[in-house]
Amino acid sequence: MKVLFCVGKSYFPIHQTIVSQLESIGAEVTCLMYDQASNKQNIIDAIHDASVYITAVAPADQEVIDAAPQLKYILKTGTGLDNVDIDYATQKGIYVSNAPGENATSVAELAIGLMVAISRKIPLLDKQTKDGHWLHNNGFECSGKTLGIIGFGSIGMKIARIAGAFDMKVIAYGVHKDYDAAARLRAAFVDLDTLLADSDYIVVSTSLKKTNYHLINAEAMDKMKDSAYLINISRGALIDEPALFEALRQKKIGGAALDVFESEPPAEPLPDLDNLIATPHIGGTTQESVTRVAEVTVENIRRFIQHEPLSHLANEKELHHLQQ
Repeated sequence: MKVLFCVGKSYFPIHQTIVSQLESIGAEVTCLMYDQASNKQNIIDAIHDASVYITAVAPADQEVIDAAPQLKYILKTGTGLDNVDIDYATQKGIYVSNAPGENATSVAELAIGLMVAISRKIPLLDKQTKDGHWLHNNGFECSGKTLGIIGFGSIGMKIARIAGAFDMKVIAYGVHKDYDAAARLRAAFVDLDTLLADSDYIVVSTSLKKTNYHLINAEAMDKMKDSAYLINISRGALIDEPALFEALRQKKIGGAALDVFESEPPAEPLPDLDNLIATPHIGGTTQESVTRVAEVTVENIRRFIQHEPLSHLANEKELHHLQQ
C-alpha cells in the first residue's frame, strides 16, 4: 500500500520514526518535506498512485483528490480540517480522520501563556531590558477577570480548566454546547455579543468554517471592552486581521496575541505594535503532542491495512449514509 506523507515542519525529524513504523507494517511511503509540499503541483505529481495521504497543512482539496484515483484514506496530523475538502472526499468514498484532543494540552497551555504575556507585557519588557532600559510597566492580573472562550471543544475545555486555577470567571460561546462539561469546569454558555461585551480576555479556539469566516471583525471588536485582550490559537481567518491591527493602533482594545494568521507565513509584514504578540503557529507543536499525534496516525493506518475500525473519523456518518 502506497502512502504519501506531506511532512509538516513540526514533524521533522519524528517523521523518520513514522515512516519506519509504517514500512514495518507493509506500507510504501513517499515523503514530501514542507518546502516541497508548499508547491501543490509537487503533491499532484506524487499522489497519483497513493492509497493513503497524510497531511499537516498541505491541501487535500478537489484538485489534489482528483489527481489520486486510488486514494482511499486522508489523515490529518492535527485537529483542524480546513485544508481538507471533506465533502468532496466523502463523495469519492474516501475516509477522512484527524487527531482531536492529542494537541489540546499544548494549545491550551500556549493560550494561557499568551494571556499572561500580553497582560504583563513580557515580550516588550524583555526587549527593553536586554536593550539596557530598566523600565517598569504595570500590567494586569488574570485572577478575578472574565475569560471568554469561543469554541468549547477539547481545547476550549482545557483552557477553562487551567483558567479555573487562576480564579477566573469563564464564559463560553459555541455551536456545540456540552453543558455537563461546562458545569464541571464552572463555565457558563452565553451568546456571542454577551461574551464580547463582558470578557476581559477572549480566546478564539473554534474550528474554521465557511459560516464563521472573520467572525471577529470590526463590528465585533467595537463590542469589546477597550481594555480587553484578544488571543487567537485556532485559525487566522476567524479574525479580520486588518480590522484588528487598526483597532490595536487606535487602542480600541487592550491588545492581541496571535499564534495563527490567515496567510501563513503572513503575506505582509506584521505591524510593530507594543500591544501585539505574534508567534508562528506553534500552539499544537510540542514534543509530547507531536509524539501523540504520530502514534494515532500510525495506529490508524495499521487499522486501515488490517480492515479494522478507524478512530477519529470525520465523515463516518456521511460515508455510512452513502454506502446504504
